[in-house]
Amino acid sequence: MVKKIFLAIILFSFLILPIATSASIVPANCQSGACGISDFFVMLENIYDFIVKMIAAPLATIALIIGGVMMMVSAGNPSQFQKGKQILIFAIIGLVLAFGSYLIIRTLLNAMNYQYGI
Repeated sequence: MVKKIFLAIILFSFLILPIATSASIVPANCQSGACGISDFFVMLENIYDFIVKMIAAPLATIALIIGGVMMMVSAGNPSQFQKGKQILIFAIIGLVLAFGSYLIIRTLLNAMNYQYGI
């Protein structure tokens, strides 16, 4: 159990942290100290883009691959085939939720009468 946690920490530090540090989440004019309310919304949009494009989509792709491989190598074992099928279904549901959340966010911003690109 400890080896799995250690492996997860190492994978996180070598795969996710470099991507997170290279992402430009804070708007450029906020780095100079002149921030407004529109910059807050730009920062939220940057955080959303980072989570969906850099974390959710690659993880879902990996889950789709793992589920497909598990189904292919099940060798007639119905429980392993079912587990692979379940991984595929959950990965697809996760992708739909991640990319569908864009509609929810835009609907909330329209309800708050936020003007895009200001």
